Amino acid sequence: MTYIFAHRGSSKDCPENTMAAFKKAFEDGADGIELDVQLSKDGVPVIIHDEKLDRTTNTKGNVADFTYGELAKMDAGSWFSKKFNNEHVPSLQMFLEWISPLPMLLNIELKNNVIEYSGLEEKTLQLLYQYGMEKRTVISSFNHYSLVKIRKMNPYIETAPLYSSGIFEPWEYVKAVCSQSAHPNYKSLHPYILEGFKRHNIPIRPYTVNSQKWMAYLFEWEIEAIITDYPIIARNVRNGDGPSPKGRFLQKWW
Repeated sequence: MTYIFAHRGSSKDCPENTMAAFKKAFEDGADGIELDVQLSKDGVPVIIHDEKLDRTTNTKGNVADFTYGELAKMDAGSWFSKKFNNEHVPSLQMFLEWISPLPMLLNIELKNNVIEYSGLEEKTLQLLYQYGMEKRTVISSFNHYSLVKIRKMNPYIETAPLYSSGIFEPWEYVKAVCSQSAHPNYKSLHPYILEGFKRHNIPIRPYTVNSQKWMAYLFEWEIEAIITDYPIIARNVRNGDGPSPKGRFLQKWW
């Protein structure tokens, strides 16, 4: 079965990367949650996508310039809807306390390709150990140096390079950065690329798959997982309630 990961939680129904979005993803039947982690000024792993606070909070400036205590008081929900005005920037620890008892998988994206947060890898791993989540978690990043660093710290935890397109024989690149899986942009997944990943036994979890036709196509290929903003729709398509293209629609595109 192809797993369904909720991208930043159920981010089309709730403000992204908030506890409301994560709880909604669980209610929606997602198999896992994808989220983004950065460090606060005082070195606390916090869950937020952008390096700047401007888009998803009521404050302007960089995440790295505020302590966790300050971030935790910010309104991280009203930009989406006034009914979420009590949502705040969660810490990774807060999230792990919530998810650890639940039967869900986790994808942590380290957001350190713009700002190289010193100690982000170590602190993330320590929290995973503390809550017993290391075997249910895959760590991804666009900073592939960071993934190699993770692997040197723990040769058993799963890592996955994020990439948009254009990597020649990406399964070989995954091996070169000591990873076990890959998180490509879904539009890069031509049939011969999917065949290559399958031939080399490398799981993939493409992002961000919101089209029902693409969902059906990727479910047909029986890939490891998809990352989507719409876990309910993905679940319905996986259950046979969506389109069934049998790969034909892609032949017109490529």
